[in-house]
Amino acid sequence: MLYPLKFNPILKEMIWGGKKLPQKLNVEVAEDVKIGENFAVSGLKNDQSVVSNGTLAGKNMTELIETYKEDLLGAKVYQQFGTNFPLLIKYIDANDDLSIQVHPNDEQAKIKHNSFGKTEMWYVVDAEAGAGLVSGFSKKTSVDEFEQYHSSGKLMELMQKHSTTAGDTFFIPAGKVHSIGAGNLIAEIQQTSDITYRIYDFDRRDKFGNPRELHHELAKDAMNYSDDESGKVAYVAKANESVELASCQYFTTNVLNVTDSVSKDYSQLDSFVILMNVGGQCTIKAADVSIELNEMEAALIPASVAKVELAAGDSAKLLEVYI
Repeated sequence: MLYPLKFNPILKEMIWGGKKLPQKLNVEVAEDVKIGENFAVSGLKNDQSVVSNGTLAGKNMTELIETYKEDLLGAKVYQQFGTNFPLLIKYIDANDDLSIQVHPNDEQAKIKHNSFGKTEMWYVVDAEAGAGLVSGFSKKTSVDEFEQYHSSGKLMELMQKHSTTAGDTFFIPAGKVHSIGAGNLIAEIQQTSDITYRIYDFDRRDKFGNPRELHHELAKDAMNYSDDESGKVAYVAKANESVELASCQYFTTNVLNVTDSVSKDYSQLDSFVILMNVGGQCTIKAADVSIELNEMEAALIPASVAKVELAAGDSAKLLEVYI
């Protein structure tokens, strides 16, 4: 019988990473290692999430899908994606600025990489004073104008910059230029893809002294030059009620502030649900199993698990993600 699943963290060393993720997850890493990402739920070929709780502990995502099929994913999701888990769920610690970048859409990614495209969204878990990010162009532009700004060293003038505070949410469709700035701790929901085209990397070098690879021509083909929208989502959170943050063909994400106890009935979704804890502590009870979901962790509720009970100590802030 399926039950709420937790997974071992998959920590990623990044030049721009920091120490917040291993500290919050109580994982030891070497002093000189900078952790930028935790793949909290992943079906990527070389980064398979592995169950950490219950009778299925040790099973990876592909094994789960091959065994449980629609009971895990939902009938419509399994029919569409088969054994490919369709989402990548991350937490990101930007101790330094990420590169200015863009992601391809499904058609471009299929042709060039035999992969899904990469539409994503960000929820700012925490932001240090002065933190910000880039989302979209500062004005509608063109290939030629972009090249002029890029070659003259003025590319950042063409970027739309935003200051950030906890709770800010941005929707980043494929083709939108973007970058997470230093000082942000972010929950990211995205299509299953690890394809990123770097446009500008602030002339940084890796630990071997080499400049990081840029993908100028690929990025030029992928960018939406008319996208001067901020992508910032306006919403009002409510106690113990799910409030939609973003909904597209790839995923729906709600925010749920749990201040007491909440009963959720997911039987009509025909989809798995991922719960991401972005603040506080929460207990999840379902299918005769109870798990503790700590801050910066995620749990997968299989599609066959219809009813879930959520309870917080003082309070907890969750993101609900499904297809």
